[in-house]
Amino acid sequence: MTRSDPLADSLADQTVVVIGASAGMGLETARRVRAAGGQVVMVGRNPERLEQAALDIEPLSTAAFDAADTDRLQQFFQDLPGTVDHVLSTAGGPAYMPLADMDLAEARRHFGDRLAMTIGIALHSRDKVRPGGTLLFIGGTGGRRPAVGMTITSAMTAALPALTANLALELAPIRVNLIAAGFVDTPLSASLLGDQLEARREELRATLPIRRVVGPEDVAALAVHIMCNEALTGATYDIDGGQQLLSH
Repeated sequence: MTRSDPLADSLADQTVVVIGASAGMGLETARRVRAAGGQVVMVGRNPERLEQAALDIEPLSTAAFDAADTDRLQQFFQDLPGTVDHVLSTAGGPAYMPLADMDLAEARRHFGDRLAMTIGIALHSRDKVRPGGTLLFIGGTGGRRPAVGMTITSAMTAALPALTANLALELAPIRVNLIAAGFVDTPLSASLLGDQLEARREELRATLPIRRVVGPEDVAALAVHIMCNEALTGATYDIDGGQQLLSH
C-alpha cells in the first residue's frame, strides 16, 4: 500500500465481520479491509478452507459454521466480545431449477433458508453493530431476466432489494445495503461452469462495455466504499461491468 492510496486507513480501528470469508468476494473483501486499516472477524462454512484463508488475512478471530443455521448464527453474534462496525455477508448462492425438474421441498428449502439467513443476520446483529455502521449483503442481477431454470433465483433477486430497503428503516441508524453482482470470476463461478469457464470469460471480455471480466476485487472495492460512505443506506448497488446493458 502506498501513501497515495485513497483507501489507506479509511477503516482504521474498525472491525468488520465477513460471513463467507474463506474464498471469492468475501475473502477479497477481508483482504481489502485489512489493507484499509481495519480488523476482520472471518466466518466460513468449511473449517479447512477458512483456516487456510485466515493465514493470509491474520483476523481477530474465525468461526466455522453454516450461516443458514440460524441458531448457530444467533450464538455467534451473542458471543462477539463487543460491538463491530460492519457486517458483510456473501453467503448463499444461485439455485437453477427448471420447473419441469423442480423438487418443491428443495425449492422451499433454498428460498426459505436464504431469506431466513438474511433476516437472521439483521435480527441477531442489531445489538452488535454500532450506530452508523453497515449491514451489507451480496445478491445478484442474473435473475432480473426471465429464463428457464431461473424461477427461484429470479424471486430471490426481486426480494432482496425490497428486504434491504425495509431493514434500513427498521434498523436505523444502522445502515443496510445490497450489492447486486453480475458474473464475478470466483471459485464458485468456476465450480458452476466447469470446463465452460474460459469460454464464458472470453465472451464477457468481448461483449461487456468494460472489456474485461468483473473480479472479486471489484466487488470488494465497492463493499469498502459502502462501509465508509455514511450517507448510503437502503439501496442496491449493481456491479456487472455493464452486463445488463446487453441485449442477450
